[in-house]
Amino acid sequence: MRRLLNARPRGGGRLLLGLLPIAILVLLYLVASQARHAENPRDKILPTPAAMAQSMEIMALQEDPRTGEIPLVADTKASLTRLGIAVGAAAATTLVLGLSIGLLPYARAGLGPLVATISVIPPIAVLPILFIVFGLGETAKIVLIFVGITPFMVRDLASHVAAIPEEQIVKAQTLGASTWLVALQVALPQAMPRLIDSLRFSLGPAWVFLISAEAIASDVGLGYRIFLVRRYLAMDIILPYVAWISLLAVVIDLLLLTWSRTAFRWAHAPGGRR
Repeated sequence: MRRLLNARPRGGGRLLLGLLPIAILVLLYLVASQARHAENPRDKILPTPAAMAQSMEIMALQEDPRTGEIPLVADTKASLTRLGIAVGAAAATTLVLGLSIGLLPYARAGLGPLVATISVIPPIAVLPILFIVFGLGETAKIVLIFVGITPFMVRDLASHVAAIPEEQIVKAQTLGASTWLVALQVALPQAMPRLIDSLRFSLGPAWVFLISAEAIASDVGLGYRIFLVRRYLAMDIILPYVAWISLLAVVIDLLLLTWSRTAFRWAHAPGGRR
């Protein structure tokens, strides 16, 4: 008897299973929206696809008379710029600190407790402090994302580097490798796939911090736009914006995954260490 535990979807079956829950959710929304509009044609809570398409045509194709820019394009550009700078800085910091704490006992003793302490502080709680220190400009928003994701990434990468088999390090030193060479030739290649995984898993929180910062103090951005139109119950704009943010997040995640699988194929092979 074939056990369900050992059954694996293949090819088109896997794709179908992945699309089925999404299709069900879309169908439920359409049914609920139709029911509400049958009772109240002016309902704003569950807008029809036609209403959302009409609103997004304005947001994505027509210039804002006040700024001279297309709202969706300007919002997307601003949000991705903030996210890209913050995530890039977080990745660079994580790589340096993760390798140092994972490899060097003195760095582990000196920096480990500090990173662990910072990682348990809710980033949203320090947002007022960031606005006081850095003002209401771009710096505070970027720092919030950076502070929100970096400590967890550092702890994860440091733990991964510290778990590298000791015989690999001993063998490298026996062959004459310095601490610098051990870090570059032994630890770094094994740390990179894990760093990319950490980036993928941190994208969700990064988006949360970005939207939160933009909602509080910004004049452009995806989060800013959502919280701007919520006062008008403009769900015909909010829902497409949320879907657009989700699509951007999925695309970024797929790009990172593709990079990892292309550059570090060994890490994705059966039994590969990640």
